[in-house]
Amino acid sequence: MNQPRLLYLQSGGPTAVLNASAQGVIETARKLGISVYAARDGLAGLLEDRLVNTDGVSDHDIARLGFLPGGHFGVSRRMIGRFDECPEDWLRMKAVLARHGIHYLLINGGNGSLGCAARLADFQRHTGHALHVIGIPKTIDNDLVGTDNSPGYGSAAKFLASTMLEVGMDMISMGRGRVFIMEAMGRHTGWLAAAPAAARIHGGQAPHIVLLPEVPFDQDKFLAAVDASLAAHGQCAISVAEGLVDAAGRFVTEANASAIYGHEQLGGVGSWLAALLKRERGLSAHVAQVDYLQRAAGHLVSATDAAQAYQMGKKGVEWLQAGRSGVMAGIRRLSDHPYRWEVADFPLSEVGDLEKAFPPHFISADGYGVTQAFLDYLLPLMEGERMPPFRQGVPDYRRIEWPPV
Repeated sequence: MNQPRLLYLQSGGPTAVLNASAQGVIETARKLGISVYAARDGLAGLLEDRLVNTDGVSDHDIARLGFLPGGHFGVSRRMIGRFDECPEDWLRMKAVLARHGIHYLLINGGNGSLGCAARLADFQRHTGHALHVIGIPKTIDNDLVGTDNSPGYGSAAKFLASTMLEVGMDMISMGRGRVFIMEAMGRHTGWLAAAPAAARIHGGQAPHIVLLPEVPFDQDKFLAAVDASLAAHGQCAISVAEGLVDAAGRFVTEANASAIYGHEQLGGVGSWLAALLKRERGLSAHVAQVDYLQRAAGHLVSATDAAQAYQMGKKGVEWLQAGRSGVMAGIRRLSDHPYRWEVADFPLSEVGDLEKAFPPHFISADGYGVTQAFLDYLLPLMEGERMPPFRQGVPDYRRIEWPPV
């Protein structure tokens, strides 16, 4: 009897624990006697038949894989639409899968990737090729519907909160009148911009202002808040989401595009706020656009986040072997104190291409901060440290060589 074969692919933006899910997939498949191929560069590599074989790679290297940041097999934004929109993609994919005897597919990605997984769950009806499809959640944005949280978010939040805590201490040491702006990712939701608020749990002051996409920007109110922070604390640290919108619902970066460098990628709201403070208050602000840093910090991974990422990959393989398809492995929170969770299944049809907003009850009454309810939600996700091995003073991130199929 031929050994069953599974294809694993990573899709969308990487996270610091994306490869922990890959480790969970491969290690579990080996125990169950399932062969694992992986696609180079996600769906783009699948359609181009650029696959690698993980079966001959040592157990030691597979264990090391879980510590590597980024998407070690390569990711892409390439998606596959409905069969009636692009039948040629579906038939090209069928040819690749049939050539390699693949009947199990694991797609590890975010909203759009899981929407693609939902469409591909109907693969056999359109193409005649039997294919079981399971989704594994991944996004630092934490905006996936269904699952309590998304693997990748806890580590990104840990990095943002730790960085804000350290910057806040630096600002105090430098005397009064300092303004710092941290621009986090988050095109439509404020999950990342809210995370630095955890820096205040042990008595820290920063961030003094949190600007979320869910709260329309009011210039006069913002300037008054900065004035109040400088008067009360001598400093003002601001956390802002790249997707900050004005009262008309337009991205601030688009409404003021002529004044922002790099606005074609939406970023730049931090620089725009700094220019506003200079123009209206004569203040000089330091701006940090954390960008890739918040998702690539493998040296500051949350142990909880890494464990959850691993379990999502593990459960995905187990479900495929049991004949399941069309679901995402997600997280169900059982309690906050103590924090307990379990793996739960969510229909891909109810998850893909949807977006979970930052809840109103997590936003403070003035719109410039977060509530205790949010901190109760967030803190367990950042708990624990999982340090990578170090070599000559830096993390040992030597790449693993995967033999091509």
